[in-house]
Amino acid sequence: MVEIIWTRAALKDFRNIFLYISSDSVFYATRFSAQLLNRVEILKDFPLSGRMVPEKANKTIRELVVGNYRIFYFIKSDNRINILRIHHSSKNII
Repeated sequence: MVEIIWTRAALKDFRNIFLYISSDSVFYATRFSAQLLNRVEILKDFPLSGRMVPEKANKTIRELVVGNYRIFYFIKSDNRINILRIHHSSKNII
């Protein structure tokens, strides 16, 4: 089983997404946040389940897609993954 570590930037992204959605509906913000977390939890057993990021030429940087959001993660080792960022698909990645 892989350990998942969230970076500060990813936690900030997660919080901002929740706050943005909750300005319209706390119910849907909670529901979508749970979807994001459940998707990330899959990585514990299937760390390669995300696709390689097309904009990057690095096999260790991958992404999961949930709705319009892209969850970027880095495979640090066989037993550790870092969640890097969560971006809306309309934004350019750095």
